[in-house]
Amino acid sequence: MPHADLDASLHRWPDLNAAHPCSGLLLGNGASRALWLPFTYFSLFEEAQRVRHKPLSLTDQALFKSLGSELFEPVLSALNTTVRINAALAISSSAPLNRYYAIKEALIHAVRSVHIPWRLIPNDSLQRINRELRNYQSVYSSNYDLLCHWAVSQAPDGFQVLFDEEGDFDIRHTRNAGTRLLYLHGGLHLLKQQDGSTRQRSASGSQLLDGFAVNTPGDVPLFVNESSSDDKLKAIRSSDYLSWCLGELAAHQGGLCLFGQHLDSTDRHLLQAIKQARPAHLAIAIRPLGDASIVSQKQHYSQRFADQPDLPLYFFDASSHPLGAPDLEVPVPAQARKRR
Repeated sequence: MPHADLDASLHRWPDLNAAHPCSGLLLGNGASRALWLPFTYFSLFEEAQRVRHKPLSLTDQALFKSLGSELFEPVLSALNTTVRINAALAISSSAPLNRYYAIKEALIHAVRSVHIPWRLIPNDSLQRINRELRNYQSVYSSNYDLLCHWAVSQAPDGFQVLFDEEGDFDIRHTRNAGTRLLYLHGGLHLLKQQDGSTRQRSASGSQLLDGFAVNTPGDVPLFVNESSSDDKLKAIRSSDYLSWCLGELAAHQGGLCLFGQHLDSTDRHLLQAIKQARPAHLAIAIRPLGDASIVSQKQHYSQRFADQPDLPLYFFDASSHPLGAPDLEVPVPAQARKRR
């Protein structure tokens, strides 16, 4: 029943999925926090200013301000362009190149401060995530962490390959059979090359995080971090891969499950893509934090889709979903808590 049952009741995922199956899954930050609580992602830009080791300097922060953005990708890309232009004009490139490396290093430490280390993730947890992702034709993730990529790498058979043998994104490979995993905001395993194309890093396991800094100077980590929806959309449009992923969400057919995706104002572009797709129904995960909280969350989503009253919204207990199982959460060691 669309936009009804705004009380404190919640379906259980197995029952809801049996009655209203979903062909797609849209993951948000809550899905990552279900496994690792420090995945706050409140602001990576702010985190990079306060990390203990080589934070963003005032000069670096001024560069972000001059571009009117808190996104790392456009700032790093602009510095790369400046380096190439200076070299062509026989102007010293040392200053912009030094800023490029300084900002990138601050970004690296910020990411590592919130990301779960490879060694702490139980292999069984990655296998469980892998099995659940296989239940969908398309998995859309707005997270840029490595959880899904690590999980898929455990058993890649059955997942669609979107990159060629050299690791480059090739739209001609997007029709292969299997579950499609689309990173709407990029990921730590993806790079934007100097010509604007997208490449997947060849590293695996712990090296994807530990070796995050090791890539060609002209390459930039491809992920859209916290900022306004308009800034995110601008960055998405500048990438062939990200543009294609958002277009696929806007063309999704069948039911769509939202897990850990709040669809707040910074993700308005995702909300519009869902509305454009007009899915058969939405199955929305709710964290049961008391009756008032449940009702409030239901009202939040109902308001988001108030202009589509015929779209059925079904709400379920997030803990009844395999990706929200309480035993999936990895305890945060005291040492990691102190670093934050």
